[in-house]
Amino acid sequence: MDGVIYVATGAGYVDLAVQSARSVRQLNPALAIDLFTDVSAFDGAEVFDQIHPVPRDHPRVKLWCFEKSRFARTLFLDSDTLALSPFGDLFDVAARFDLAMCHDVRRRSDLVRESSLATPYAFPQLNSGVMLYRKSVEALAFFKAWRDRYNLLQNPRDQVSLKDLLWESDLRFYVLPPEFNLRRVTLLDAWEPLDALPVVLHSHRLLQHLRGEAERITDVARLLELEREALAAEWASVGGQGDPADPMARYRQVKP
Repeated sequence: MDGVIYVATGAGYVDLAVQSARSVRQLNPALAIDLFTDVSAFDGAEVFDQIHPVPRDHPRVKLWCFEKSRFARTLFLDSDTLALSPFGDLFDVAARFDLAMCHDVRRRSDLVRESSLATPYAFPQLNSGVMLYRKSVEALAFFKAWRDRYNLLQNPRDQVSLKDLLWESDLRFYVLPPEFNLRRVTLLDAWEPLDALPVVLHSHRLLQHLRGEAERITDVARLLELEREALAAEWASVGGQGDPADPMARYRQVKP
């Protein structure tokens, strides 16, 4: 059986999970959707097939929930996601690979290059906010090792321990194309018609209202508008306005 799971603690994140799950349900009506949460009652609970209680006593409680999925093949989604297209045959990837994720973006930053191991630039962190896996013996063992390494490193970002383990591991994992974890929404401006079909949008802008930083974003059009503005401002902040005669100039002047 295939299914989607969310792990959300706190009313604000549960509200976002409901929003995301509704988008999944609309495009994939036959797919089961479960929620792991510490919230006992909330609006929109009917969008989930099952709700599983979890304690809110760990900064990365999701690491304890992966193995508890009742599905043979599971798609884990962070709450700040939206389904943009039907998932199609995505779950078939989990018939061949134990684990599948997309590369993290911002790969030149110290944050995303962070590791307790020396790994090549071409082996960046993978984003754990959209993760497809099968409930194999190997995957379950990997999740346990991930929890142990996370506790050992005491780094609040779970992707650091994830990257280290993937580098060391013989686990069969696959890197999904970016349309399954669309972090840079401005790619919608760049892709040609036959390049890709956006499937899952994943943006922290969907949760920034929980931090009191911005308006609540609920649709792709407004998100794309803000991302275009942010992209221009990001390049302007480093003086990278570009040079038509040398398109690589602005990249070379950025100091990672």
